[in-house]
Amino acid sequence: MDVKNILSKCDHTLLGVDATWNDIKGIVDDGMKYETASVCIPASFVKQAAEYVKEQGGHLPICTVIGFPNGYATTASKCFMASDAVDNGASEVDMVINVGWVKEGRYDDVLAEINAIKAACKGKLLKVIIECCLLTDEEKIKMCEVVSKSDADYIKTSTGFSTGGATFEDIKLMADHMTNGKLIKAAGGIADLEDAQKFIDLGASRLGTSRVVKAVKGLPNDGKY
Repeated sequence: MDVKNILSKCDHTLLGVDATWNDIKGIVDDGMKYETASVCIPASFVKQAAEYVKEQGGHLPICTVIGFPNGYATTASKCFMASDAVDNGASEVDMVINVGWVKEGRYDDVLAEINAIKAACKGKLLKVIIECCLLTDEEKIKMCEVVSKSDADYIKTSTGFSTGGATFEDIKLMADHMTNGKLIKAAGGIADLEDAQKFIDLGASRLGTSRVVKAVKGLPNDGKY
C-alpha cells in the first residue's frame, strides 16, 4: 500500500456545522504536512484558509461545497456561491445536484445547472455530488451520463450528510459508466487506509475523507512514509 499516493488523492475534509477557525486551521496544517490533494472546508473559511496557506509559504488547494448538503437551492444562488468561493481563493468546488429534479426525470435541467455552475467557477475544478444513497441504480447510471456530457470535471458519490456514504458498488458502477475523461470522487464513510486503497483500485481518483489523515497519524513514526 502506497500511503503517500493515497494521501495525494485525499480531499482532507471538515464540514461540521460547529467547525471553528481553530479546527479548520488544524485541517489546513495537516493538509500541508501530509500533501493531500486539497482541504474541503465550509465556504465561510475559504478566504481565511487561502490566505493562511500563502502566509505559511505552502501549497494546498482549497475546496469548498455549494448547495450543500441538500442541493435544492436555486441555480442562480448556487452560481453566486461558486463564483464567490473562487473569488475568495477556492481552487475546487463540490456542488450538490437537485435530487428532486432527478426524481422527476428533469435531466436536461440538471445538466444545464451543472454547466452554469461550471461557468461560474471561472476555470476551477467542479465536482458534482449526486447523493447516491438517494438514487436508484438506474438514476445513478443516468447521472453518470449527464455528468459525462457536462463541463464538470468529477462525479462524486455523496455529501456524507444523508443516509449513506460511498460504497464500493457505486464506485464500480461509476467506473463502468463514466465517459469523456470525467473522474470519480468517493466521499462519505471512508473508514481507513484499506478502504481508501480499495476505492482507488475500483476507479476513484479522489477521496473525500476526514479519517485517512487520522489513520496515517496513527502509523509508527507519525506516518512517515
